[in-house]
Amino acid sequence: MAENSDSVRVEIYDESYHLRGSDPTYIQRLAELVDAKMRAVAQHTSTVDSVHVAVLAALNIADEYCQLKQKHEGIEHDLTSRASHLGRALDRALSEALTEGRRIG
Repeated sequence: MAENSDSVRVEIYDESYHLRGSDPTYIQRLAELVDAKMRAVAQHTSTVDSVHVAVLAALNIADEYCQLKQKHEGIEHDLTSRASHLGRALDRALSEALTEGRRIG
């Protein structure tokens, strides 16, 4: 992390943490996301062990991340494929235009 970073105090699952980063607002949003995820997990499990809740929350966050990454990679692949197809179509059209231009001239 940056040396000239600000410290921000956050609460995650009733525990206080002092974190450093270049954007305290962003750090606070991340902490709120983790806190919300841990509380959601805790509501759906019978465990009171905060470490167990944290691991389950981390797995949920990792699952969301992997799903979004897979979706992003699919979209990226689709866009690359489309761009390649359009590039080939443009090359053909330009080639035909040049060929027709030579015949006319």
